[in-house]
Amino acid sequence: MSELSAVDVHSPAAEQAAEIATARKDILRIATAGSVDDGKSTLIGRLLYDSKAVFEDQYAAIERASKGDYVDLALLTDGLRAEREQGITIDVAYRYFSTPRRTFILADTPGHVQYTRNMVTGASTADLAIVLVDARKGLVEQSRRHAFLASLLRVPHLVVAVNKMDLVDWSEDVYERIRDEFSAFATKLSIHDLTVVPISALHGDNVVTRSDNTPWYGGPSLLHHLEHVHVAGDRNLVDTRFPVQYVIRPQSDAHHDYRGYAGTVASGVLRPGDEVQVLPSGLTTTVAAVDGPRGPVAEAFPPMAVTVRLADDVDVSRGDLICRPGNVPQVTQDLDALVCWMAEEPLRPRQRLAVKHTTRSVRAVVKELTYRLDVNTLHRDLEATELGLNDIGRVKLRTTQPLFVDDYNSNRVTGRFILVDEATNATVGAGMLPPHR
Repeated sequence: MSELSAVDVHSPAAEQAAEIATARKDILRIATAGSVDDGKSTLIGRLLYDSKAVFEDQYAAIERASKGDYVDLALLTDGLRAEREQGITIDVAYRYFSTPRRTFILADTPGHVQYTRNMVTGASTADLAIVLVDARKGLVEQSRRHAFLASLLRVPHLVVAVNKMDLVDWSEDVYERIRDEFSAFATKLSIHDLTVVPISALHGDNVVTRSDNTPWYGGPSLLHHLEHVHVAGDRNLVDTRFPVQYVIRPQSDAHHDYRGYAGTVASGVLRPGDEVQVLPSGLTTTVAAVDGPRGPVAEAFPPMAVTVRLADDVDVSRGDLICRPGNVPQVTQDLDALVCWMAEEPLRPRQRLAVKHTTRSVRAVVKELTYRLDVNTLHRDLEATELGLNDIGRVKLRTTQPLFVDDYNSNRVTGRFILVDEATNATVGAGMLPPHR
């Protein structure tokens, strides 16, 4: 038998095979949340370590930095000096790891009430949220707050990880009490997929593999659930929305007449030959071609970044939106939105702000504050006159130019916007457009 020749892993064929394998793997965006000291950073460190996403030198470094009797895996994510000194998470830390089945982008969001805005930032693009609950404390105010925010941000899947089960002697009664209490609270919210898992992030029980300490638990381990949760059906493939980010005109000899409109597909599917309408002009034309990074593609769907070429020379610029003629978003200058306020200076009526919605930026004035929402009791304070830092409320805005919007339930891209202070250019609020009732 002839000896097998060595495979050149840097050959074009091998690189292309690796590229295809990476592209075919699903990406799951996860946001973790919970109260302070519930063990979010430890859980993420455990997922990274047990899925072999930590190098030996990294592990050795955190082993040296650990102060207690065990290796503090939370140090893998708590990178800021202030975080390590206080033993808490302050900023949103993003970590990436993968298994043979799926690639994960994980946002470790803070638990403190004064960092609610960071939780909103981390969860706004998440497919799944993990809310950690300390088994000794049960459901606390922050657990409810984060579950409400996850439902408000329409995160499709929610996992409640009942952590530190080792400190309550793996009590089935404790787990069932927290599960039932959370399930009852979830019925008040728009949570369609809820999973509750008993874990010990410190020791790794039920995180990557099933634990012998919970013979009464019949569900999957946390990682098994993350690998198998179905997220493809969460995408909106019906309403075609393509916000134009940039007009490509090379004006070179090789591409003398090339005119393409670059952007990321927000929802729906775009194919060559499709009849499309351009907003705000309302002109209709057809798609001549859709170009990907490596040439023409047969179709584009979210979240692909592509360049669309049109059959006719219509006037299209940054901030315009390409959609289907029979399915257009609402064109409006009046926004009635739920706003999470993120600035020290409160939001008040008659305030002037800039609104950034998809690729379009306009100026706006706050017409009125309808109510402020108590996220713990879901009570609406109709007498509120302002929104303070981390407050959430219903706000009416009037913009200087029309925006092309959908309700947030059906489209998480065209149904949201950010508010910017024109003087400092700082992001001061995030808004979601709920369905009109």
